[in-house]
Amino acid sequence: MEEILIFLDGIKDERQEWKVVHKLKDIVFIVLVSLLVNADDWQEIEIFCKSNEELLRRYVPLENGIPSHDTMQRVMSCIKPEIMQKINEQWNKLLNGNEGEKLKKILCIDGKTMRGNGNKNQEPLHVVSAWSKENGVCFGQKSADSKGKEIPMIEELLDTLCVKGQVVTIDAIGTQREIVKKIRQGKGDYVLAVKANQPSLHENIALYFEDAELVSQVKKSGAYNKTIEKAHGQIETREYFQTTDIKWLPDKEKWDGLKSIGMVRTTYTSDKGQSTETRYFISSLVADSDLFSEAVRGHWSVESMHWHLDVTFREDKNQTLEKRAAENMNILRKLALSILKTFELDKKKYSLKKKRFAIGCNLSRFIDRLMDL
Repeated sequence: MEEILIFLDGIKDERQEWKVVHKLKDIVFIVLVSLLVNADDWQEIEIFCKSNEELLRRYVPLENGIPSHDTMQRVMSCIKPEIMQKINEQWNKLLNGNEGEKLKKILCIDGKTMRGNGNKNQEPLHVVSAWSKENGVCFGQKSADSKGKEIPMIEELLDTLCVKGQVVTIDAIGTQREIVKKIRQGKGDYVLAVKANQPSLHENIALYFEDAELVSQVKKSGAYNKTIEKAHGQIETREYFQTTDIKWLPDKEKWDGLKSIGMVRTTYTSDKGQSTETRYFISSLVADSDLFSEAVRGHWSVESMHWHLDVTFREDKNQTLEKRAAENMNILRKLALSILKTFELDKKKYSLKKKRFAIGCNLSRFIDRLMDL
């Protein structure tokens, strides 16, 4: 957190200097601290900051006091999201500074619509994020005015990311040849879902895994995993099948680096009976059932991030209509989410929502520990 403050010092304030009453650094910092506690909308942020002004002055000068909620929102709309994202990148570098592992990591790319940003006069902002499963941090994001622009957003996002040595996972909308090409050009691997938007590919893979003899051979080859879990009042049995037997697959050469196809068969068993769901994938990975299953399951970590933005931070309830301010707050929420995951409250294990509540109840007790992260 101290490093983030130093980084904020270096951000160029593009506002007219003679009009500036509150420093940009001060505002970004107090908004971030507010998001670490139970303050979600602009008025709550103002109330929280005014209640803790003396404590906050230990870290930023606040020469003209706490700005109004309107001022904070207006300043946040003046900052380019590309600059705000660099704060997140700085945090990511600090988290990864001592890493020397050569293990492949899972980089999950997915989109989320900020529903509170829309009304009858404008489409809500749609944000595509790259989420690290292992680190629990957002490595980058791109935004657009509608969900219909998600494919070009994914392509633009990949241009900004270092995917070398990582396994990129994307839902079926990202199963596009140009996207695959970008991942491979960046020396990354991929595990991509295949659905009806690629009808021929989907049909061929489904036909392959419908052959009981072929599935049996996949099992015997060792490229098979099985997990059994109890969740939501039912038993969930997941079977992961992966094979490099793709010589027969039409147009396989059009998918850069394609080495394997996979299937995940999930069986749900409850008092009401049993049902089965089947999903299919293409991948640049050789047969490695552990890594394949980790990538498939790992992709849902980005859904967990979206869930926390909505439930822990109540993002969809936030009515920030100015799109740049809304996107900047989305970036800061993801940063706050990562900080909360890292922060140990005490010996007990708390949910992120309860961590926020506890910090807000006694900020003076926790703020020094937060700054020392």
